[in-house]
Amino acid sequence: MKLKKRDKEMAANLTQDPHSVRSGDREKVLEVAIGREVRAFRKQQNITVAELAQLTGLSIGMLSKIENGNTSPSLTTLQSLADALSVPLTSFFRQFEERREAVHTKAGEGVELEREGTRANHQYNLLGHIGANGSGVIVEPYLITLTAESDVFPTFQHGGIETIYMLDGEVDYRHGDQIYPLKPGDTLFFDADAPHGPERLVSLPARYISVISYPQTN
Repeated sequence: MKLKKRDKEMAANLTQDPHSVRSGDREKVLEVAIGREVRAFRKQQNITVAELAQLTGLSIGMLSKIENGNTSPSLTTLQSLADALSVPLTSFFRQFEERREAVHTKAGEGVELEREGTRANHQYNLLGHIGANGSGVIVEPYLITLTAESDVFPTFQHGGIETIYMLDGEVDYRHGDQIYPLKPGDTLFFDADAPHGPERLVSLPARYISVISYPQTN
């Protein structure tokens, strides 16, 4: 199936490569992590690259390479940077050592929650949760089930971006003043700040994955 012109334009603007790797080796990842920390500490203290060069005796070009993760600084160089920025040497390795979490939820083991939708007899099963993290984004994935006991409720409203992927059944789903007929395999991606929710339950039971993402506040 050919993409519509708008879809092609949207795809052309995507910069994230879902199949990319971290330049192949652990050493490169460490260099990038160190560079990010050096830049962060420098900016926190309102020090320019030129000023840091004077404090450390390093060239501006070398500092640029370090901050961009394009070179592997020696321990002597790192100690000079730590002294100039008044931070412990180990602080440059903070991001590299940061734990990256993963959550595995087996079929049928999602935690059933009482959220706003439960008053409309919408069953929410949380499929996993990672709290504060380095990405700065919180993501909440749910499996939502609608039955004959469920009410229509097209006025949910909350912050963030939501993605719905239809698994079973059929639902006419409202977002703002638009109605979208959702069938198995359909996806709806939208700004969740607008009123949204099931307008009409066409074929039941209906199940869909809802993924809500929003910036973490701390």
